[in-house]
Amino acid sequence: MKLIQTAERVSQLDASDNYVYQRSLLAYAEAANMVSGNVLEIGTGSGYGIEHIASKATRFVTIDKFQNDNIPELVAKHHNIEFIKMSIPPLAGIADNTFDYVITFQVIEHIKNDKLFVKEIQRVLKPGGKLIVTTPNKKMSLTRNPWHVREYTVDELKKLLLQDFTSVQALGVYGNDKVMEYYQANKKAVERITRFDIFNLQYNLPRWCLQIPYDILNRWNRKKMLKSDNTLVSSIQMSDYFLSEVNDECLDLFYIAEK
Repeated sequence: MKLIQTAERVSQLDASDNYVYQRSLLAYAEAANMVSGNVLEIGTGSGYGIEHIASKATRFVTIDKFQNDNIPELVAKHHNIEFIKMSIPPLAGIADNTFDYVITFQVIEHIKNDKLFVKEIQRVLKPGGKLIVTTPNKKMSLTRNPWHVREYTVDELKKLLLQDFTSVQALGVYGNDKVMEYYQANKKAVERITRFDIFNLQYNLPRWCLQIPYDILNRWNRKKMLKSDNTLVSSIQMSDYFLSEVNDECLDLFYIAEK
């Protein structure tokens, strides 16, 4: 199945996605420095993270509810990869205590039953296994994203994970001055759009009726920013992002939970 390119499915081929794409790459690069043994990924997307993780894992299983066109080629390239098309939770057919690591990046905010999602991840991890999870920091979101069931604050995600895990290391993804220049420009652009929402419909209407308008406007805004300042957008690299102790000013939460 070919995926429709929405603002929720980041593409490494679309220059207007570069700000988000490079941020997403950091999560994979950092995870690659941590993982080993049997690794499960929940949320394959277009598969751009596979190259980072595959060489670090003995066995790498990656799950998504869609199969991008390039996934079979990526799977064939690495002998230790298995792709499973599955909607989750639960993690159907996966036995208890199977994996050393589970990684899931920018997924949990889309899951209706996040408690079951976390519980299932804990179930399939071996004792001492670790979950590495990223999600947007609610405090830094510029507007409501109707594709997200919810977003999390620093404390909310930690509290959720500690219901099933013994410990949580709470880190955040931050950007340097170049990244924050883009963030501020994007913030102003979003405010120019949302100023017309005098009835605060973005928060009062149900998610389903806002998803397509949001996606169209978000994609349009990214392309407009690329056109107005191509140098800034295209110059952002993965190295412009970094991990540090979490606080309300991080762009993403990057948490490591141990079973």
